[in-house]
Amino acid sequence: MSTIAIVGAGPLGTATAQRLAERARVGAIRLVDAAANVAAGKALDLLQSGPVERFDTALTAEADILAAAGATVIVIADAIEGGEWDGDRGRAMLEQLARAGSSAPIVFAGPNQTTLMEWTRRELKLPAHRLVGSAPAALASAVRALAGLEMNLASVDVAVIGRPPSFVIGWSAATAMGSLVTDRVPAHRLLALSGALRKLWPSGPQAIGVATARIVEALIHGSRQPQHGLTILDGELGARGTAVMLPLELGRLRVLSHVVPSLSAQERTEFVNGL
Repeated sequence: MSTIAIVGAGPLGTATAQRLAERARVGAIRLVDAAANVAAGKALDLLQSGPVERFDTALTAEADILAAAGATVIVIADAIEGGEWDGDRGRAMLEQLARAGSSAPIVFAGPNQTTLMEWTRRELKLPAHRLVGSAPAALASAVRALAGLEMNLASVDVAVIGRPPSFVIGWSAATAMGSLVTDRVPAHRLLALSGALRKLWPSGPQAIGVATARIVEALIHGSRQPQHGLTILDGELGARGTAVMLPLELGRLRVLSHVVPSLSAQERTEFVNGL
């Protein structure tokens, strides 16, 4: 039975727990937060909504960070007191998990955890295939939805890549209904959509919670579709040890592969300059 440990029961951690519980594809969810009584109350609230939302996922709460060490997947979110895990506080917490011998993949759910993810790879020497960032995936979903709205379609197949907060939309290879988006949408409208990207970042807790739940499930069960997420590059595109959002193949509790989408010369230049 898969157990997901969510480090932090703040708004982002709670939203992630809710989405995972509702989707009912994991066995148990453990909220880990020093404010254990508050976290336990949130876990109980979610548990009591199960009969209404039709899920029976087990939810518990723990105060000790080491309670996350034995989980199938660890999600780094936000604490009730102190907010998003980052900086020295985040590094100290990750050092504790590393010393405890955890071998679980770590999903960095916070929008401000890019440098923490890179530090984990560089200083703790954790394998890059065990580290995934999920916050930018919510932005990719928003771009697909906006492009679909522009074309009066449910969604559009388009890649959003880059290192937060510098993102590039791959309009040149984007498709909808078997045709190129650039053949159906005027260039000035695509430029306007790209300009709106800065206003969409960072996404809110609920949107990130949905994206994080999908990545966690893909790590455990695999996925037929690539999942957008942060991964650590190891020399590709001239970047080493840098976290970059790309389409990822996930499964077997690791990042199996990543893909650099087809880009125009201008898009590739913007992408490389943003690393």
